[in-house]
Amino acid sequence: MNPIAMSLLLVVAWGLFAWQLKRRYALMTLGPGENRLDQIGERLRRTWQYAFAQKRMRRYWWAGVAHQFIFLGFIVLLLRSLLLFGRGFDADFTFWGLLARGTALGDGYSLLKDIFVILVILSAALFLYYRLIKRERRMTLSTEGVIILLIIESMMWADILHDGAEQRLHAHRAVATAAVSHTGFDGFEPAGSIMAMALSGVGSESALSVLSAVGFWTHVTLVLLFLNLLPISKHFHIVTAIPNVFTQSLRPRGRLPNVEDIEGKIEREETLGLARITQLSWKSVLDLYTCTECGRCTDHCPANQTGKLLSPKQLTLDLRDYVYQNEGRLIAAKRAARGANGDGANGNGDAWKPEDLLPDIIKPEVIWACTTCGACETECPVFITYVDKIVDMRRHLVMEKSEFPTELQNAFRGMESNSNPWNFPASDRAAWAADLNVPRIAEKPDAAVLFWVGCSASFDDRARRIARATAQLLQAAGVDFAILAEEEQCTGDPARRAGNEFLFQMLAQANVETLNRYNPRTIVTTCPHCFNTLLNEYPDFGGKFNVVHHSVYLADLVKAGKLRPANRIDAKVAYHDSCYMGRYNEVYEPPRETLRAIPGLTVLEPAQTRDRGLCCGAGGAQMFKEEEHPREGAQGERVNIRRAEQLLDTKPDLVASSCPFCQRMLIDGLASKQREDVKQFDIAELLWQSVETSA
Repeated sequence: MNPIAMSLLLVVAWGLFAWQLKRRYALMTLGPGENRLDQIGERLRRTWQYAFAQKRMRRYWWAGVAHQFIFLGFIVLLLRSLLLFGRGFDADFTFWGLLARGTALGDGYSLLKDIFVILVILSAALFLYYRLIKRERRMTLSTEGVIILLIIESMMWADILHDGAEQRLHAHRAVATAAVSHTGFDGFEPAGSIMAMALSGVGSESALSVLSAVGFWTHVTLVLLFLNLLPISKHFHIVTAIPNVFTQSLRPRGRLPNVEDIEGKIEREETLGLARITQLSWKSVLDLYTCTECGRCTDHCPANQTGKLLSPKQLTLDLRDYVYQNEGRLIAAKRAARGANGDGANGNGDAWKPEDLLPDIIKPEVIWACTTCGACETECPVFITYVDKIVDMRRHLVMEKSEFPTELQNAFRGMESNSNPWNFPASDRAAWAADLNVPRIAEKPDAAVLFWVGCSASFDDRARRIARATAQLLQAAGVDFAILAEEEQCTGDPARRAGNEFLFQMLAQANVETLNRYNPRTIVTTCPHCFNTLLNEYPDFGGKFNVVHHSVYLADLVKAGKLRPANRIDAKVAYHDSCYMGRYNEVYEPPRETLRAIPGLTVLEPAQTRDRGLCCGAGGAQMFKEEEHPREGAQGERVNIRRAEQLLDTKPDLVASSCPFCQRMLIDGLASKQREDVKQFDIAELLWQSVETSA
């Protein structure tokens, strides 16, 4: 071996890699800081589960298994690379005898190494098939990806070549002859043994030495080349994925980051929302570095599936590419802002400032197509977040530029003036219960349960049936409950998801003040959006409540025998999961349990169900605006129509949901397919039909 060549190779390669990491770190620290080192035990648990065990990768089974083999192979073969680095200085280096052949540890590692070499070869071949033959639409089919896979394949074959040639050389020397016609199979080096058999026709010891050296230096050089390709390619995720999973947000998934001191920011004329790339926190930039371009996020995005311009993957890549392309100017501007680089001029005497994200880098139509359903974040194996960035960009457009879809103006005005996005008179909020003798909490402040009705079930004629059915079920079960009536206001969810954070906080503070005054023991609500906001977001404003969705509460009443479904409903029902109950709060079984408790009712599952169920299209304030136009070349379709088609594929008699927004969107979707014969019900309505005759 050649110690001088190995020394030069290691110093140059590792020095270059360190320099590239320093550049990437400098870009990461352009924006504000963020504490992601709390709850270390929980972070370590999730890192093991999702980074090392790669739980999410297997949601795409074959690709997930192949990726896991490559990941584990890299861990196992890291030791092999270190071993070969050492052999560049000492041909007999075995980590001071620890991995010497003939020892249990040495033989065991040799076998493990060869097994993973073979698995990595097969797995990389599968990914080449996906890229070159099958050409998966969700993936970025770049030449870079193919080159990286070929490098991985070459590293593995070079390792096998080195081992095989070495086995032949040892055989030559053992028998002290110029040629050996056969090499025995070494069970602890199966891949190398097969290669040795293939080289059995090579009789020259010098030729075998050359082949061994070719395998050795090819492996070592490609490892170091691969190392330095990482920071300038999508494969940087090999370095950043584990830190990104470790530093993931531990807040409830349905809780958006709060804007602290929003009134103070307005008074100080500070930027509201995400306007420029330099406002991204270090964790958000780490997200950009970590994108693997696998396209799983876009594959499940309802907006993208129905032809809209939004692609969560492309959104991330556009932001990442802008950071890379303007690396020098961004770092220089940062130094200038800190007074470390003179006047920070760009050559014309003017300080360079990053472009606005919208519309210079991201088209507004991209962020306004998002339903905030969370499907992208559920699929991402490395825990990149998208919804928080999209909503933060909306905040800037709405609160600073007053640029938003015109239809949202009516919703904002209604929430401001009458505390509901439809702008109905607040005095009509309890009209749905006029004949039900439902008490107001002002009259019964010690009620065990506060029924939070929500705006849709209070004002929408169809959704009012959900409120009535729920109230009647609570009465039939003997639950001591009351409503806020005119004291209830919109939780502000549509305002917050639409980017009007100021309006949201105004409503949140008013509601928290009201709720804290009554201090209810339990809040039950029929709206998943209300549920998520009350449970996960109001704690930021001093409101910590025991909030239960009606799907869970009713299931518990049935289990306890307080509600006894007796009336048969002989029908097949396809159930649709609400995004804000399912993906955001992981409530899947209770509504199904309630439906299964109804005699005669058969529950059907569409192919796209549970955490892979398609959004109805109402979330993210889409309920109050028109959908975005389709992207060029795409055949646009409304999200709710696509979801209705998926549900109809099960051949149902009925469609059920547990969200008033979902109900409205599905009714409209079924009507668009001219399938009004398939009726849509909330689970509370179906349960009431079954309980009513026996109540």
